[in-house]
Amino acid sequence: MKTRNQIIIILLICLPGLAVQAQTLPLDSVLVRVASNPALQAYDARISAQDAYAAGARSLDAPKISAGQYQTPYQINPNGGSFMIQAEQMFTNPAKLRAKEDYMKGMSKVTAEDKNYQKNQLIGQAKQYYYERVVLEKKLVQLQHTQDLMEYMLKDANIRLTYGKEKLPNIYKAKAELFALDNTREQLNNEISQRNIMLNTLMNRDKQTVFMVDTDAILKEYEGTMTDTATLANQRSDIKGVSRSIELQQLNAQAEYSKRKPDFGIQAAHMISYGGFPNQYILMASVTIPIVPWASKEYKANLKGIRYEVQELQQRRLDMLNQARGQLSSLRANMGSKKRQLKNYNLNIIPALQNGYKTALLAYDQNSGDLPSVLNGIKGLQTARMEALDRLQDLLTLQVAYEREYEKY
Repeated sequence: MKTRNQIIIILLICLPGLAVQAQTLPLDSVLVRVASNPALQAYDARISAQDAYAAGARSLDAPKISAGQYQTPYQINPNGGSFMIQAEQMFTNPAKLRAKEDYMKGMSKVTAEDKNYQKNQLIGQAKQYYYERVVLEKKLVQLQHTQDLMEYMLKDANIRLTYGKEKLPNIYKAKAELFALDNTREQLNNEISQRNIMLNTLMNRDKQTVFMVDTDAILKEYEGTMTDTATLANQRSDIKGVSRSIELQQLNAQAEYSKRKPDFGIQAAHMISYGGFPNQYILMASVTIPIVPWASKEYKANLKGIRYEVQELQQRRLDMLNQARGQLSSLRANMGSKKRQLKNYNLNIIPALQNGYKTALLAYDQNSGDLPSVLNGIKGLQTARMEALDRLQDLLTLQVAYEREYEKY
């Protein structure tokens, strides 16, 4: 019994630790979860609604039924006139119904491209927040490395102080810089928490859910990529949305043009005559004449307006292609510059500062240098490594902007 109780106590102590172990979410898993964002689900509902509306596009007008006295004199017991029952039905031209149905079906295609554009924006945001958190995690690691160096130097300086080989003001200065790292860590942890909330919001999860990220950031080689206009037009959902809008206006033009076609109707009536006269009936067909000048003005004006709207959409598509090609070229040039800066940090600046720190540390160990020189070396090395991580963040931000602009997801 005692052994069992000990096991239960151990499990109760260990389980909370296991519960708080955060799940690691790679970037791909985050992007898959973005599909559950309410903004995208709203587009799905709108597409379903538009398709539902299109299902009733071929409906005919309701029939009309009437009943009452017909040409009956004002007498209590009439010996003339009749009681008539009448039914009427208009038949819309099938070409009009088909054109209307095609137009309404085309509306959901435009909405689908709007959804893809919004999805691309959300994915771009998720990538941005994810990479920002990756860099923040790397900065925390670098900060811990710097803290370890400073704690070692402070411990060594305290030992030297006891033998009169170190000055007390230098000890206080080292402590102040060590404590300053706590503020930096607090700021980094706060920014990580903010990115965590933003990513959970995009994934439509509980905002306080804690998870870890994969800190292996992959840099893409986009600098040598050529921008093909045809590929760009087929890749960008906003440009495809304009193309779908042009197609929709063309379908609208067909619907307007179909208004010149006639509609047909049929009218049938049965009359029960008074005064012994024989019963009578009416059977008539009708046709509309929409090509008469006073009836054709509307659809002719609409067709003219649609042509201007198509021209406006075509020019907008050309402008979007031009802007996209310019933006992609600018991003590629900027990425090349950031990569060269990052390479310079890693190959030249940081190694030079490392050598400077090692030289100051060696002089301090040989009692020919002082503690402030070593601290300045540590601080300079940390600053350079943080700046290198800032360049990495800039490069990842440009990469996300390029993928968002080219819609690569």
